[in-house]
Amino acid sequence: MGACLGTGATNEVVAVGLRAEVIPLMGTALLAEYEDVLGRPELFTRSRLDPAERDALLDIFLARCRWTRVYYRWRPNVPDEGDNHLVELAIAGGAQAIVTWNLRDLLRMELRFPTLKILKPEGFLREVRR
Repeated sequence: MGACLGTGATNEVVAVGLRAEVIPLMGTALLAEYEDVLGRPELFTRSRLDPAERDALLDIFLARCRWTRVYYRWRPNVPDEGDNHLVELAIAGGAQAIVTWNLRDLLRMELRFPTLKILKPEGFLREVRR
């Protein structure tokens, strides 16, 4: 959503993926979540992009993503059950980090993966620019 508004670190995180500086992972549950959010016009009243442009941005972003199938459900027991799929996708794809504003829930998951970082967009950008 931040990329569609054209502001802040979220916009730059998407740009890093579009420039292929990193390879974002994509899976069925995450794609469904993106499509659901993009289908809520009330979230985009300040967007610089119209609905067709938002759809095009998603398509371009998806072209840069590595499709990842989740074959094993780890159930890391994130406080928000709906966020478990993010951790499972990251583990299935061998990700180094999950980039999210939702540190509160993801840092409280019961099952820990020592090599997986949970980062806000700003922290992720600092790591990429090292």
